[in-house]
Amino acid sequence: MIQQKLAEKLTILNDRGIGMLTRVYNIKKACGDPKAKPSYLVDKNLESAVKFIVRKFPAVETRNNNQQLAQLQKEKSEILKNLALYYFTFVDVMEFKDHVCELLNTIDACQVFFDITVNFDLTRNYLDLVVTYTTLMIILSRIEERKAIIGLYNYAHEMTHGASDREYPRLGQMIVDYENPLKKMMEEFVPHGKSLSDALISLQMVYPRRNLSADQWRNAQLLSLISAPSTMLNPAQSDTMPCEYLSLDTMEKWIVFGFILCHAVLNSDAAALSLWKLALQSSTCLCLFRDEVFHIHKAAEDLFVNIRGYNKRINDIRECKEQALSHAGSMHRERRKFLRSALKELATVLADQPGLLGPKALFVFMALSFARDEIIWLLRHADNIQKKSTDDFIDKHIAELIFYMEELRAHVRKYGPVMQRYYVQYLSGFDAVVLNELVQNLSVCPEDESIIMSSFVNTMTSLSVKQEVFDFRGMRLDWFRLQAYTSVSKASLGIADHKELGKMMNTIIFHTKMVDSLVEMLVETSDLSIFCFYSRAFEKMFQQCLELPSQSRHSICFPLLCTHFMSCTHELCPEERHHIGDRSLSLCNMFLDEMAKQARNLITDICTEQCTLSDQLLPKHCAKTISQAVNKKSKKATGKKGEPEREKPGVESMRKNRLLVTNLDKLHTALSELCFSINYVPNLVVWEHTFTPREYLTSHLEIRFTKSIVGMTMYNQATQEIAKPSELLTSVRAYMTVLQSIENYVTIDITRVFNNVLLQQTQHLDSHGEPTITSLYTNWYLETLLRQVSNGHIAYFPAMKAFVNLPTENELTFNAEEYSDISEMRSLSELLGPYGMKFLSESLMWHISSQVAELKKLVVENMEVLTQMRTSFDKPDHMAALFKKLTSVDSVLKRMTIIGVILSFLSLQDLPSCSNTKSLFFCLSSAAGLPCEIDPALVVALSSQKSENISPEEEYKIACLLMVFVAVSLPTLASNVMSQYSPAIEGHCNNIHCLAKAINQIAAALFTIHKGSIEDRLKEFLALASSSLLKIGQETDKMTTRNRESVYLLLDMVRKNTLTNAICNFFPFTPCILR
Repeated sequence: MIQQKLAEKLTILNDRGIGMLTRVYNIKKACGDPKAKPSYLVDKNLESAVKFIVRKFPAVETRNNNQQLAQLQKEKSEILKNLALYYFTFVDVMEFKDHVCELLNTIDACQVFFDITVNFDLTRNYLDLVVTYTTLMIILSRIEERKAIIGLYNYAHEMTHGASDREYPRLGQMIVDYENPLKKMMEEFVPHGKSLSDALISLQMVYPRRNLSADQWRNAQLLSLISAPSTMLNPAQSDTMPCEYLSLDTMEKWIVFGFILCHAVLNSDAAALSLWKLALQSSTCLCLFRDEVFHIHKAAEDLFVNIRGYNKRINDIRECKEQALSHAGSMHRERRKFLRSALKELATVLADQPGLLGPKALFVFMALSFARDEIIWLLRHADNIQKKSTDDFIDKHIAELIFYMEELRAHVRKYGPVMQRYYVQYLSGFDAVVLNELVQNLSVCPEDESIIMSSFVNTMTSLSVKQEVFDFRGMRLDWFRLQAYTSVSKASLGIADHKELGKMMNTIIFHTKMVDSLVEMLVETSDLSIFCFYSRAFEKMFQQCLELPSQSRHSICFPLLCTHFMSCTHELCPEERHHIGDRSLSLCNMFLDEMAKQARNLITDICTEQCTLSDQLLPKHCAKTISQAVNKKSKKATGKKGEPEREKPGVESMRKNRLLVTNLDKLHTALSELCFSINYVPNLVVWEHTFTPREYLTSHLEIRFTKSIVGMTMYNQATQEIAKPSELLTSVRAYMTVLQSIENYVTIDITRVFNNVLLQQTQHLDSHGEPTITSLYTNWYLETLLRQVSNGHIAYFPAMKAFVNLPTENELTFNAEEYSDISEMRSLSELLGPYGMKFLSESLMWHISSQVAELKKLVVENMEVLTQMRTSFDKPDHMAALFKKLTSVDSVLKRMTIIGVILSFLSLQDLPSCSNTKSLFFCLSSAAGLPCEIDPALVVALSSQKSENISPEEEYKIACLLMVFVAVSLPTLASNVMSQYSPAIEGHCNNIHCLAKAINQIAAALFTIHKGSIEDRLKEFLALASSSLLKIGQETDKMTTRNRESVYLLLDMVRKNTLTNAICNFFPFTPCILR
């Protein structure tokens, strides 16, 4: 018996069978996909050859069919190369079949005893081999192109080598024989009926106990640790330990396929018939492999209909089908409902008392196995519905069940050392003693069996918790071998006569797995990699989970399931690893991205609500309330009758009862549920890639916060409308308050989000190349507000330190004062930050430098006249004659006024910037908040205008003449109607009061650049200006002199804005002029 090596052969063949199933499955999927199908099967040139080969299969006829096979001759080498993998996979299937048949014959010859409750490993591996073999042949028969592939390869081989492949005759015959695989195998399994039926009938102690209704589970308080508190610390025991977590799905496949193959026993054994009918009533289809299913009732009926005397069995099948269609769905639905609550209770108790994982480990693996069976049943049947009503196959709470499975798996992984320590002591302190007694009491124990049993006892006795590495694989294989030795008919020590020994060893084997094989146990009982092949259903379940707020907290289970996918791969089919790995990565990424998007949308909705509430607190909304209060005091009639009184801010927080739920409450509840899921695991590893759910949320929050800030500016390019900086700041603060509260739900660094987003908003463009609030406000103030100032629709009022709309025919769409007063400028500075204000300042300086460049051009055009006027200010008649020769006088004043307006706007910000070490002193002064005589930013802007074609001396001369041009042009302002001075605003309506600031700042900047004396040049300017202005007094034309007093005031403004007191000493007659 030892020579037969049944244990080794069963182990190897079962593993190889799964590998062959994987390869054949991939061939079937490739042939079913037009993109992946071998090109020779769709090539039009080979179509007639393929049809001929299939028609003649398995015969080979090459001599008389040269025309049909001519094209094949050209492609033969490529066909051999590309179809070799397919062809030799079919050859491997044939060889696998030969080995299985040989082993089954050996088992029959040895008259092996099978009982799932005694020699569990032997019986399970035997039944697994039968089902794997059956499944393999069924899937092989479903490959429609199998004859074409095998035939093409063989014809190409014969054309190349002059003879058919040596495996082809047998392979071709096998393909023909197994056209109807189950029918062929029913004939094939006639001699194996006794062994197979014995193994199946042993399930009568296990399967009915597992296939109970939810009510029966509930009455038995299945899986409950707290139902009997007094026994909570007692170890979970069972005579059939490994059968307790044996997959129900696996048992049903054994029963259905097993009794189809040895159907005769159904007529002679009531226990067999009972098992068969119970399995048929539980499902309408079985999982063959991955997403390939087997429709039980139709296939069984088709097989039995041709067997004489099987009418009763056919009626049984039909009755069971009706039972399955009407009751199976609801039965499984109730089971899932029970398991949700049972697993939740189990996970909660174990989270609080992880030490219970030791004595109650069996409960954990039972719970995982039960839940896995129900999930797979739903997945399989939802994709193959055979009844009109689909309610039983749609479970919106399936995510909750999967989540609790993942929670139990996490407990096992986390507290594995606790379980290991417990079972090491259990094995050495209890199991070894009991096993030793059983061995001592054996009446007959041959030497080989005695050696193995003694090694078991010695191994367990020598165990210590101080050991670092445990490996019981050899012990488990020895027990498998011992089962084989003691299960044959002529064994000296028959396990059939010593069932207690078998049951005890099965329990010990379970305990050893708790020490060194926890990961393998988790895969065996809770692997859900099948979801990889039901992508559509998987995604649908995820969407249903997100749509239901109460289930969204469990949505993390879907990315966690993607970590299972790689466990379905097999070393015999390495080429699919990349495909499955990529699928797991893409699905995990999609799930986490959708979860983050959903959370982001909820946060955005909450932010919108909070911004609305913050908006109610803005000062602009209190006017009506104040008006109502004043009118109530004076007892005046207010508004229209019956007009509802405006609700005051804060009313939304008043609740009449706890049942009143607002939209904001619902949003917060939904967000907290979803954030629980995102925060559930810090990271998860899928195919050697690490995913961090929180980073997905952070990334989406950054993108949405960026878009929201820009969106809240409400900038309309067509109408040039934009939100007031103070209102935007209020909204941003409300938004940030909500985002800060997210830290209560998820462990993320929201400060990092603020830093990334707000810092980008201080730049001209963000990281995606999109405009920021800095660019929007800079463009609006430059292109809208200051342009309207230049057009005469807005004036700068020094008394109010703001720009104010002037009454004009075409009213502006905005009130300039609401965008330029001190509070708005302060808000703008807070929004844009130092970098943003620096950008705004540089943009304004660029406009000033552009105006100065134009002024210099005008100076060059009038250089000769201005040079003469510079030295003739004491010759009134000569000056008058020269003045008439000047051109573009109005343009000079207008451009200087624009410069003055821009500088006045900059003065509202009071945030000059520095980018040149030459002006370091002024930069430091500005940064400290001290008033600065020379604007370093203006110096930098103007210094960049230096032309290479003009010498420094010539540049300096142009700068001097520019001041001369401005000075001699001032008298022309007296004739302008808008030049009248208004004491109320401390300025002129045409903004000429801004000239004083422009003259002083431009002079200071230009002569700092050219290293000239600012004081001397201003003295020269005032000499020319005063001489020109005093000349107005001699004019008799009232139109020319109507606003001369207002223009005289410009000299006083220049004096007040001057950089040095020496100018005042030079200009003592200002009061005389003013008088």
